[in-house]
Amino acid sequence: MKIPRPLPANLASNPFTRQEALDAGVTVGRLRYRDLDSPSRQIFIPRSADERPLAERTRPLTLVTPFSAASHATAFLLWEFPGFLPGSHMPGIHISRPDTMGRVRRRGVIAHRGQFFEDEITTLNGLYITTRARTWLDCARKMDIDEITVVADHLIRIPRPEFEGRTAPYCTLADLEDMLDRHWGTPGIRKARLALEQARVGADSAPETRLRLALGRAGLPTAGVNVRTELGPGVVRQPDLSYRDWQVAVDYEGEGHSDREQIARDIAKEEDFSRAGWTLVRISKRHMSTDATTAVRKVRRALEEHGWTPK
Repeated sequence: MKIPRPLPANLASNPFTRQEALDAGVTVGRLRYRDLDSPSRQIFIPRSADERPLAERTRPLTLVTPFSAASHATAFLLWEFPGFLPGSHMPGIHISRPDTMGRVRRRGVIAHRGQFFEDEITTLNGLYITTRARTWLDCARKMDIDEITVVADHLIRIPRPEFEGRTAPYCTLADLEDMLDRHWGTPGIRKARLALEQARVGADSAPETRLRLALGRAGLPTAGVNVRTELGPGVVRQPDLSYRDWQVAVDYEGEGHSDREQIARDIAKEEDFSRAGWTLVRISKRHMSTDATTAVRKVRRALEEHGWTPK
C-alpha cells in the first residue's frame, strides 16, 4: 500500500480548500487519498484531525463560495455575543450572500440571502463575516427584546483598556440606529428598535443588563449604570447600578466573586458604602430566577428603607 506524502504543516490538522492545497504544492492525486474527508465540495480535512473550532470549520466555506460571509447564528457565536439566541448551537453553518445571487447549496450550510452594504461585511481571522452591527440585526428576529438589548449593551459599552486592549466601543448607538434605518423592512426590526430604546452605555455583563431591565419593569426608579460615586475624600466606587437620590447601590456578583481575594474586596466595598450612609445590595445568580423576583424584592426593600415610595 502506497503511503501518501505528508501534507504541509498548515494543512495537516485544519480544514482547507482545494485551491489552498494546490497553492501549497499538493497534487490533485494526493487529495484523493482516503486519509482526507471532504465535508463539502472543494473542501478537505484530515481524518486524523480532532473536531475543529467553529471558526476553522467556517473559514473555507466563505472562501469557496464567491461573495459569501458567515452570518446569523454562526456570526453570533464567532463574535462571542452574550445573550440567548434560540437554536444557536444547532448543527449547520450559516452563510449569507447578496439577494442578487443564488442561495448557497452545500452540505452542512444553512443559507441566507439579503441586501448587504459594502461596510456590513468584514473579516475575522481570515474568514468573511457580517459585522457585529449587522449580525445583531440579523439575529433579532429570533431573540426576545431583553436579549436583543443584552447584545446592544455589549456592543455600545465603553471598554476598559487595561483589561481589553481597546479604547473604543464595538459600535455606537448611532451605528445601530443607522443599521435599522438601512434595513427598515427586515424581520425583527421592530423588536430591535424597542431594544435600542432601552439600551444603555455602561453595562459590563449580560446579567447586569437583565437585572437593570427587571428592576425597571418592576416600577423601580431609573438607575445610573456604572456611575463613579464619591463616598468620601479619596473614596470612589463604581457600582453596577446606583440610585443616588436614595443612596442605594446594586452590584451583580458572578462566579468570580467566590474567590478569596475578591471576597475581601467585596467586603471592603460594602464597608465603604455603609460608612457613607449608603446601602449596597448584592445580587447573585440565585436571585435572578423567575424574572429576578428576589432581586427586585431586595432592591425595592433597600429603596423603601431610604425613603423611596412608589408613585
